[in-house]
Amino acid sequence: MVANVQTILQTNLPLSCSASVAYARAMDPAPEDSALMLRYKDGDVAAFETLYRRHNDPLYRYLLRLCRHRDNAEDIFQEVWGKIIKAADRYRPTAKFTTFLYKVAHNCFIDHLRRNKRHTHPGNIEPDSQADPGDQPDVLAERSLARERLEIALQDLPDEQRDVFLLHEEAGLNLDQIATITGSNRETTKSRLRYAIKKLRSAIDEPVETS
Repeated sequence: MVANVQTILQTNLPLSCSASVAYARAMDPAPEDSALMLRYKDGDVAAFETLYRRHNDPLYRYLLRLCRHRDNAEDIFQEVWGKIIKAADRYRPTAKFTTFLYKVAHNCFIDHLRRNKRHTHPGNIEPDSQADPGDQPDVLAERSLARERLEIALQDLPDEQRDVFLLHEEAGLNLDQIATITGSNRETTKSRLRYAIKKLRSAIDEPVETS
């Protein structure tokens, strides 16, 4: 199970003793990520909790489908948030927070591959498999088949294409952000995304074999 925000914060030391000091001013209804990070830098733990709740689900899905192994994804997930916490005192809003977050996540994944030399065999990686109770059996079967084909095709993609696709689909990042995170130029990123989408669509649309 992925750790909650309290565990993340307890595992990583607070920035300073001022972390327990509440902000006098009220929080904005929907503050920008960078504003939340700056508030956490100044000791507002509640700001980090908001930031964590906002991004933990898409970040975990990205890592889970990138790693293809639940235990590894959870380890990297905790490592990412630990690095975000430790980097808070040096944080500068020179780019969108999501670019910063997924750059850290991407680098943690690369470090994981280097440490382990190879991918671990994939386990049960479907993060969203709950069916709508109102769906008909044939619709459920069709969706299940499409989801299974998608996951298999996703695993078969080259690492660079899978990473770009997941950064686009799970993290909702644009081509420029993805290029920054992966250290590639925009055209290379665009090409990788295009080929990934083409291969995945082809796999989902493949006719069902009948005996």
